Amino acid sequence: MSAAEPQFEEQKAALREQAFVARSKVPQADREDAAKAAADNFFNSVDLAPGQIVAAYWPIRDEIDCKPVLTRLMDTGQPVCLPVVMGDEAPLQLRLWEDGQPLYPSGFGTLAPAEHAPLVEPDIVLIPLLAFDRLGTRLGYGKGYYDRTLAALDKKPLLVGYAFSAQELDYIPREDHDLPLDLLITETGIIRFPGQ
Repeated sequence: MSAAEPQFEEQKAALREQAFVARSKVPQADREDAAKAAADNFFNSVDLAPGQIVAAYWPIRDEIDCKPVLTRLMDTGQPVCLPVVMGDEAPLQLRLWEDGQPLYPSGFGTLAPAEHAPLVEPDIVLIPLLAFDRLGTRLGYGKGYYDRTLAALDKKPLLVGYAFSAQELDYIPREDHDLPLDLLITETGIIRFPGQ
């Protein structure tokens, strides 16, 4: 570990604390409307071809609720997969959520398809985050699950950050393994990051 790495991690840890506070301050009364507006922005800005697989997530803590997106995707027959944590150092399993199949608790307060659900590689990944900046950098929880998962895929999917607008930070330092977002969606609109 280089001398710069501990300082870098301390900086990110401080940003995470700041981001948790900012996200928690989004009023409960506004969250449902924000989730619906963000879902509208997703469907207005992401071109979905029939059969393209969308990796979404089951929201935890006080993340913006992406269930309105999940519902619309499932209702229209768009293939959806959800992530499952397989271990601290392992990539996520991306399991197809087939129509009519129940979801089960999969740790960390999330729900996911059963163990026998097909494993798939998504074309579009909807990524929860703690914070984002205008350069397309996302700040996650620091466990590296999405970094490992994206690195293990055979193809690069469209990376779509999903957050409240209040989660924007001026700048987030980026490491070599941090893949930048292609698109950021909030309740107030979208940000495209060309050339990423």
